[in-house]
Amino acid sequence: MPRAIRGVLIECEPAIKAIIVMLDRANNNFIVEDLDDTHLVVQESMLTLLKQQLDTELKGTQLPDELLDDSE
Repeated sequence: MPRAIRGVLIECEPAIKAIIVMLDRANNNFIVEDLDDTHLVVQESMLTLLKQQLDTELKGTQLPDELLDDSE
């Protein structure tokens, strides 16, 4: 008997999608369906964890605020 999985459609830039795919490779627990270059369906129950891991991954790629603030 087929099982249904609740999913959430995500639209993002290809670079962000590549990070999500990389995070999913570890456990295959986020992505339900890879639709195209900018769209994914992810498990609804894993959305919060995915956001946390994505935030952590992106923090390592951002410049500190003091380097971005040129107004002083």
